[in-house]
Amino acid sequence: MVDQQAQQGRSIAAEDAPQPLPDQRTELPESDSGGKGRRSFIVIGVLAALVVGALLFWWHSSFYEDTDDAQVDGHLVEISSRVAGQILRVNIEQNQYVRAGTLLAEVDPRDFEVAVQQDEAALASAEASYEAARIDVPVTHINTNSNLDSASSVLRTSDATVQETTRQLEAAQAQVAEAEATNQKAQQDLKRYTPLVEKDIISKQQYDAAVAAADVGRASVLVAKANEIAAEDAVRVARDRVAQSRAELRFAETAPEQVKIQKAKADQAAAAVQQARAQLEQARLNLGYTKIVAPVNGIVTQKSVEIAQNVSVGQNLMTLVSLDDVWITANFKETQLRLMRPGQPVKIHVDAYGRDYDGTVTQIGGATGSMLSLFPPENATGNYVKVVQRIPVRIDLTNRNEDSDHLLRPGLSVEPVVRVKQ
Repeated sequence: MVDQQAQQGRSIAAEDAPQPLPDQRTELPESDSGGKGRRSFIVIGVLAALVVGALLFWWHSSFYEDTDDAQVDGHLVEISSRVAGQILRVNIEQNQYVRAGTLLAEVDPRDFEVAVQQDEAALASAEASYEAARIDVPVTHINTNSNLDSASSVLRTSDATVQETTRQLEAAQAQVAEAEATNQKAQQDLKRYTPLVEKDIISKQQYDAAVAAADVGRASVLVAKANEIAAEDAVRVARDRVAQSRAELRFAETAPEQVKIQKAKADQAAAAVQQARAQLEQARLNLGYTKIVAPVNGIVTQKSVEIAQNVSVGQNLMTLVSLDDVWITANFKETQLRLMRPGQPVKIHVDAYGRDYDGTVTQIGGATGSMLSLFPPENATGNYVKVVQRIPVRIDLTNRNEDSDHLLRPGLSVEPVVRVKQ
């Protein structure tokens, strides 16, 4: 039932539809031929464009290599203090452009000035000690030689004194013998005269003379023995003096060693002078380090230093971005490096400014970026999937004057195109 109604509706619609005129039917073949011509022209044009595009792509891919994984690189200089102390003044602001040698900040220098004064005094003392030790070297040489000559002379005198006292001892011993002999004769004469005087054979005067002669003899013996003892003591003293002179001579013979010792002391004093001078130089360097200056031209970033802040050695105070020495680091795929060599020209397009710069390939990295990452990839399990790696390539600007306005900043994205074929 429904199908019948639908068929009737279609038949009625067909009858009501307008019929084409006879002249319109006769023009249809001409309209179809014109549309076919335009379609053919379009198809040919598209094919030609595809061919030209393919040729251009082939030519570009054969003569050029490009990448969008590239950025501007530069030196980020970490500014730190080389001495510990309190910041006295800060002369720069965040993102300020400074030139090399500009005073950025200053550490309180008073402690370091006192250290310089102390080291200057220590150097003066060391120099005075060295001068005294240096002068003592020739003085010691002269004194030791004089002592050697004097000791030799004293020893010779002592030897002569021993010989003289020995002869005197021998003379004293002879006098003792003579006195004893004379005393013995006087005593014998006295014994003979005693019985004679009792019998009045001799006079009393003769007897008294014999007694006196006996007394003189005994006294002469005592004197002679005393002289002998004195001569023996003189000999002993002379021999002791000889021993002492020989000891003094042996000490005097050490003159070369004494001179060497004095020279060593002078050398030690000279070394002390050098050490004091080095300490003074270090103190002056530390005083100079209180002035923190910019090592290169650049822009100050990440400033964290403030007045009255206590800083330690090596503490990072700010970062200086150098704009005079920038380059491009382009991460090319390993498949793009077959014909790439240092020295090839590069056209660099900077996205931020829409400007192009001329450059040159200067270095090709020694390892892929993945190998230089913090966690290099490992293939311990053996589940290896080949991934195209990228190699960092350094590109330097051909003409530094192109960036005289310092528009290139580290981190900006660029698109380098390297001509690998001429």
